[in-house]
Amino acid sequence: MAVKTLEEYVESLRKLKPTAYMFGEKLENVVDNPRIRGGINATGATYELANSEKYRDLFTTVSPFTGERINRFTLPPQSIEDLVCRVKINRTLGNHVGTCHQRCTGLDCMSALSIVTYDIDKKFGTPYYGRFLEFLKHMQRNDFTANASVTDVKGDRSLSPHEQADKDLYLRVVEKQKDGIIVRGAKVHQTGSLSSHELIVLPTRAMGKGDEDYAVAFAVPADTKGVIHVVGRNTLDTREIEGVDCGNSRYSKYCPTVIYDDVFVPRERVFMCGEIEFSGELVNRFSAFHRQSHGGCKSGKIDVMTGAALAMMDYNGSAKVSHLREKIVDMIYRAETLYGCSLAASYEGRKEPSGTYFINSVLANASKIHEGREMAEVIRLMVDIAGGYVADLPSDRDFKNPEISGLLKKYLKGTAEAPVEHRVQMLRLVEKLAMESADTVSDLHGGGSPQAHRLTILRESDLNKRKNIAKRLAGIE
Repeated sequence: MAVKTLEEYVESLRKLKPTAYMFGEKLENVVDNPRIRGGINATGATYELANSEKYRDLFTTVSPFTGERINRFTLPPQSIEDLVCRVKINRTLGNHVGTCHQRCTGLDCMSALSIVTYDIDKKFGTPYYGRFLEFLKHMQRNDFTANASVTDVKGDRSLSPHEQADKDLYLRVVEKQKDGIIVRGAKVHQTGSLSSHELIVLPTRAMGKGDEDYAVAFAVPADTKGVIHVVGRNTLDTREIEGVDCGNSRYSKYCPTVIYDDVFVPRERVFMCGEIEFSGELVNRFSAFHRQSHGGCKSGKIDVMTGAALAMMDYNGSAKVSHLREKIVDMIYRAETLYGCSLAASYEGRKEPSGTYFINSVLANASKIHEGREMAEVIRLMVDIAGGYVADLPSDRDFKNPEISGLLKKYLKGTAEAPVEHRVQMLRLVEKLAMESADTVSDLHGGGSPQAHRLTILRESDLNKRKNIAKRLAGIE
């Protein structure tokens, strides 16, 4: 059975020796670093739940490529059922960790590659699809996690990649060798790169004439020579490092910048190299899959926010206040709309020539636009219900100081039946849900900018069909 346990996953990461920096220092042990471990734990939930009796049937399936039972995070969807399971799994994980579990992006990359490499081969007679299938079997047999290395630093955005003053501002091939390629560049917002075994690199945009060196896709282990992970800042990162004041401290999200400093990629790991005609299709397929993934995980996160708001109503003695109950309804319907839109994108999916099923792109992008607008409102409602202490609650070290802890507990008491410690813990969780910047920003920008979502809807929608519907009803032939 090719499904790792949580413990086996963590131990497999210990075998990797990535080059990583954080706060100006080189990290020698990323697995036990408290800033990184929260992210590893979040990804670890995909292994933990896959081995649980309650969720095993949802999280695992039999691979049509290896014949073994595998984690669904290593299988590009082979049916409508697989598309639907993606959404249900992500909502379940959103409930479980209350933040980004960081594993969906790798599956989104593999799903896109399983479609586009086949299409490239059909047109040009290249060997990419066969290479990809061997890589996919490797991922399935080892139950590895992959990171999506997609977003380039982009430099001057008014210029195409090959027009940049510094040619490395989009990742590119700098040398072709008989047995592989050498690449150089940097990818940003690399959620969970140190929680991953493999990094899958895709183009960040459609490429034009002259951009052939930038139309490249490949996969390398996370500790490959020349790959440098630089962990970014987060609103609550110092609390994690100090071990204090961080609600739900077991799970969190971190987003490095990953630099590819003349990295060698073996030929068998190259899945696109110069085919500019397919660079746009590859990133569009990835983005659509990822926007569908968001609909599941963010509806799960809203469930957590709603639960936190309800708990605070209990602790504050406001559970029966009508205007607060109305706000709870506002939170719930936003989660269900987001979830329903992602499910609809799955049920309206279709089979591609490679055999992989692709979601309805318009519905997936509609889901993402809804998320970008409504998650901020859900956070506002949660904070509104919880109260002002979300902003400046005394430190947990103050609660442990014998000189003042008794006074703090006396004055922070809510309802008589609710322990003051529970009220404080829930306020901390609300603070984290509202203030964890890496996750909050992804509500807006994950899977591309809001304008990219809108452009995709306009491009993919049948506008003439809509006009003809109106013309028929107006009596215009």
